[in-house]
Amino acid sequence: MSELVIGSFQVLGTLGSGAHSKILHVRRSADSRNYALKVVPIEGKDDLKFLEQARHEFRVAAMLDHKNLIKVYALETMKDWLFRIRKVHLLIEYVNGKTLDSCPAIALPKLVQIFKCVADGLVHMHRRKVYHADLKPNNIMLSRSGDVKILDFGLATIQGEGKGRIQGTPEYIAPEQAKHKMVNERTDIYNFGATMYRMLTFRLPPSVLQQEGGLPIDGKTWTRLLKPVQEFNAQAPPVLCDLVHRCLSFNANQRPERMSEVQSVLDKLADELIASPEDRLEALEW
Repeated sequence: MSELVIGSFQVLGTLGSGAHSKILHVRRSADSRNYALKVVPIEGKDDLKFLEQARHEFRVAAMLDHKNLIKVYALETMKDWLFRIRKVHLLIEYVNGKTLDSCPAIALPKLVQIFKCVADGLVHMHRRKVYHADLKPNNIMLSRSGDVKILDFGLATIQGEGKGRIQGTPEYIAPEQAKHKMVNERTDIYNFGATMYRMLTFRLPPSVLQQEGGLPIDGKTWTRLLKPVQEFNAQAPPVLCDLVHRCLSFNANQRPERMSEVQSVLDKLADELIASPEDRLEALEW
């Protein structure tokens, strides 16, 4: 990935905000192109962890190069007169679209194509020995032209570099992430299964963390709480329902071993569900 200098820019609007950051829509003066600019304030020592997270996100993005993974072009630190870092800028690929959690209902053929694109991106990450660790609908963006991008590598884990803490979003986190602070290919597969379940049923799978105290629940209780996809979406093909539930297996060894297995099922199913040009992902109406 070629590193760009951020330079001066014109703020066109606000795209969103996180727990400790804001995403701006900007036009960069040097090339008159649109970008997303992630702004992370560093107000004191307690915020230095956000500096390290931004640097980590930039480092991870530099390891990746795939059309379904968002590109992070540059990182810039802004210092005060005492040379203390007070702000971090990340220059990110701009996508004119919506995250999956904010999209209107998506027809099943298009939804399966989106799933297939997400699987493609994750296969590339895993081949580069990187695990996303926080896949969920609001970390997947769909553009108006039908492009699919996985966002936010802030919690991504590089193989061999453990983080020693629970990370991820409770409704999507895998049991072994919660219990053993483990992140690997199969935890990403679980996160992806939870994402597909949410998009197909408009419901969340049961959290593997108990409400009180955030302690993990046992597999028997969790399995009893998980309702079948078919119960909420009768149109979902059996092969897709089976795939989602295998990805959501409480026991990691019962999930697909590789994301490429998930990709293969979705690739075949996506082709089978395209009955007309209107079923193709590029034919969006929002």
